Amino acid sequence: MPETIQVLDKTFVKYITDKQIEEAIQRVADQINEDYKNDTPIVLITLNGAVFFAVDLLKRIKVPCRVTCVKVASYSGTQSTNKVQNLIGLTEDLTGQRVLVIEDIVDTGRTYSHLVEMLKSTGLRDMRIATLTYKPDAYKLDLPIHYVGISIPNKFIVGYGLDYNGYGRNYNNIYQVVE
Repeated sequence: MPETIQVLDKTFVKYITDKQIEEAIQRVADQINEDYKNDTPIVLITLNGAVFFAVDLLKRIKVPCRVTCVKVASYSGTQSTNKVQNLIGLTEDLTGQRVLVIEDIVDTGRTYSHLVEMLKSTGLRDMRIATLTYKPDAYKLDLPIHYVGISIPNKFIVGYGLDYNGYGRNYNNIYQVVE
């Protein structure tokens, strides 16, 4: 993989290698396997970005689980819109269930907060979140983040499911924008 890539009008430099990503996923999977060893969670994948992380994570999760998806959006270009839109809604009955939300990135926490609000009325037993990448400097909420693959600075990234206006998801590595 190249050290730099061009995605639309932006240049990005390699920031996190596929090997580092694999190590982070294994670490998160090990924690989930331990925490859910006596349960059958419903894994809720947030589309589209979390698909890459979710597929590789689910291959390593050894506890029985069910999988479902929702699609929400909060970005335009490289900036958060400060609004979260439901594009594809929840179709599973979560009553009494343990839910594990899979996210590609947690930065401001707006999507996470939106999901918590959306799921609160479903009667679920509990909810945890696993994210591949986390920007602690951007996160201002009191909601816990249970499983973090890699903490990163508050810079825009693409690759491994993360995108810039829909492009750049298909790279094995994660790239950081050059400013």
